[in-house]
Amino acid sequence: MWRQRLQQEKPLLLDGAMGTMLYGLGVQSDQPFELLNLQNPKLVADVHRAYVEAGADIIETNSFGANRLKLDEYGLGEQVRVINETAVSIARRVIDSSFRPIWLAGSVGPLGGTLAPLGRISLAQAEAAFAEQIEALVKAGVDLLIVETASDLREVETAVSAARTIAPDLPLLAQMTFTRDDRTLLGHTAADIANRLAALDVDAMGVNCSSGPAQILRLLATMRHIAPQVPLVAMPNAGWPEQTPGGRMFYPATPSYFADYVADFVAAGARLVGGCCGTTEKHIAAMRAAIDSPKPPSRPVPRVELVQQEKQLTAVADQPTQLARDLQNGRFITTVEMTPPRGIGTQKLLTSVQMLQQAGVTCLNIADIPLARMRMSAWAAAHLVQQASGLETILHFPTRGRNLLRIQGDLLAAHALGIRNLFVTMGDPSKIGDYPDAADNYDIVPTGLIELIKTQLNAGVDKRGSAIDQPTNFTVGCALSLTPKEPEREMKLLRKKMDCGADFAITQPLFDVAQARQFIADYRAQYGEIIPIVLGVQPLYNGKNA
Repeated sequence: MWRQRLQQEKPLLLDGAMGTMLYGLGVQSDQPFELLNLQNPKLVADVHRAYVEAGADIIETNSFGANRLKLDEYGLGEQVRVINETAVSIARRVIDSSFRPIWLAGSVGPLGGTLAPLGRISLAQAEAAFAEQIEALVKAGVDLLIVETASDLREVETAVSAARTIAPDLPLLAQMTFTRDDRTLLGHTAADIANRLAALDVDAMGVNCSSGPAQILRLLATMRHIAPQVPLVAMPNAGWPEQTPGGRMFYPATPSYFADYVADFVAAGARLVGGCCGTTEKHIAAMRAAIDSPKPPSRPVPRVELVQQEKQLTAVADQPTQLARDLQNGRFITTVEMTPPRGIGTQKLLTSVQMLQQAGVTCLNIADIPLARMRMSAWAAAHLVQQASGLETILHFPTRGRNLLRIQGDLLAAHALGIRNLFVTMGDPSKIGDYPDAADNYDIVPTGLIELIKTQLNAGVDKRGSAIDQPTNFTVGCALSLTPKEPEREMKLLRKKMDCGADFAITQPLFDVAQARQFIADYRAQYGEIIPIVLGVQPLYNGKNA
């Protein structure tokens, strides 16, 4: 019945945004919207009902982020099954009370992190998380599944595989989301996606979220050109979010603008249309009217010209660093922190490097403006050290005093100079150093920079999603205190850094081994395995220092 319906002249109408509607009803975003299935099911039902009354043929369960990995962030991982089952029952009751045929789609969103090797989610973890959620949705009685808002084709392939294993005959839709340059965050093009999704034998594929209707029309044209046999789905955002002078965020695309694109989407091969972020029941009602009273397309289907890329983006640029391999294999490493010179002379630095190399040091970590005292750039010093010795370096990379443009430019420069290991920190405040009046502004905190490096630069795109020619291949360390005043807070921060992609941690000098062991034991008991730790040791060189 489903496949026959897709062949009919009229497209099927999906619903619009769940989060936008809930936020408009006063729900705050400090808790997952999916928790409302348990805490306020009436509110969720009201949103479903609004879309049903607007004329939707398909409504989606409030389960977009209801997988174990995302729910674990809120301590709700053990409630995966009940949250998904309740999402289905809420929507099913609304459908049953409508007295017209409406399909119920189980919404399956991304996992909330990046798959290895770019991130810390293993393939086994991804498979288990998708299988757990999909099984709950299927057993609760959805009519179809929608895997949506994905940026990583491997993540979609994992979800589709789980769905086909659990419910091989259930209709399955797969949708990706794109940045402004018509690539996903991991660099996939619409042509890449169409090729891969068509091979997975999904019942429909398409684009959701992303920008507004104009971009999605362009992307659909490419997908249809590559795989004309696969029905397409178009669920755009209501444009890119904008901000009023007063600071209020809004989506600019109006219901009438959405309605105007329905015929264009159909001409480009869409058999299902709907809305994503920023859309409401008004957008869906306008699209319903456009479907029921069809007009000729107002725009030509965009012409598709596929250009062979000079270099295909891949998951990683080159092999892992020696440091990364040593840490992964559990080898003991020794590294010494070195301070760049205060002037342009490097002989003393390089003489020290030679001495340390002869002593058997594994690698050298290069401090960046320690104690806010003016010194040579750390990445220049790191490059000179590597050139002179052949040893790998760990470049200290503070976020303080750098805007996003400079951060990304410095990272690309470091990579071009052969530096692959980073130690991301906040950095010392200017007020304690040589120039106390110097600006300390920053655009990003260490956790954000770790995530930017691991999920974007290492995937071949910058912060805004534009391609950077080829991916970087940084191994990233984070700061850790093993003897904190607030252990619980430090453990949560470490967990966040690990979730953002940190590969290892470096501690301050340690003077209390028992407390450090207790911290590690407590972390493992609460969060599981910990990343490799490079322990800080400070030799005492005289009695005064002691």
